[in-house]
Amino acid sequence: MTDVGTLRGKSEDELRAAVLELKKEQFNLRFKAASGQLENTARVRQIRRDIARIKTVQNERAGQAE
Repeated sequence: MTDVGTLRGKSEDELRAAVLELKKEQFNLRFKAASGQLENTARVRQIRRDIARIKTVQNERAGQAE
């Protein structure tokens, strides 16, 4: 689980890279779930929430820039 304080300390490029990495992992987990090979089902929820946390930080920064 990603800490929000840690995310706020990262640059915009690092946040974008983290979202891409998490989306790739989410994609792979969906395939494993569909084929019945997924062992840690809680990881799907963790990834979804981590992506939401990162996007929240990005939106906060966009709002401050305006």
